[in-house]
Amino acid sequence: MNDERHRKLKAHHLARDAYLYVRQATGCRGFEKANRLQRQYDLQQQAVALGWAAERVIVIDSDMGQSGASAADRRGFQELVRQVRRGRVGVVMALDPSRLTRNFRDWRRLLDACVMSHTLLLDQERLYDPAHFADRVLLGCEQTMPVRKSLELTSQHKEGLA
Repeated sequence: MNDERHRKLKAHHLARDAYLYVRQATGCRGFEKANRLQRQYDLQQQAVALGWAAERVIVIDSDMGQSGASAADRRGFQELVRQVRRGRVGVVMALDPSRLTRNFRDWRRLLDACVMSHTLLLDQERLYDPAHFADRVLLGCEQTMPVRKSLELTSQHKEGLA
């Protein structure tokens, strides 16, 4: 897995900031809540281990206790997407990136921004490049592959048959 991480991680990713998005559901209780919260903050060390300076790891935890059903009231999530679109983010970190939002439209908006800005996603086990089809499948978003990429794959397939 280390080799895989280092293949995906490029100098342009490290030149940008790493963003850790922390969100905790209101339904979690006691030890479970504290443990999950600590595991989220511990992702900062993964970014440092991959090469980001500690001061380049930006933590967004302003959406604590807010529902992931919509990004409308989650300023932290909106700021995260805005920074990704501006090309300022090298990696977005979350315990489970697909749970950054409970809404497919918001999830798609983030993933598309990551593809366009060449931003990676990191969870507790793996580094994903949403621009790569296999990683999009792992992220559960094979249906969100841009049409352009789909056309390129079809064209390559036809050339291979000729």
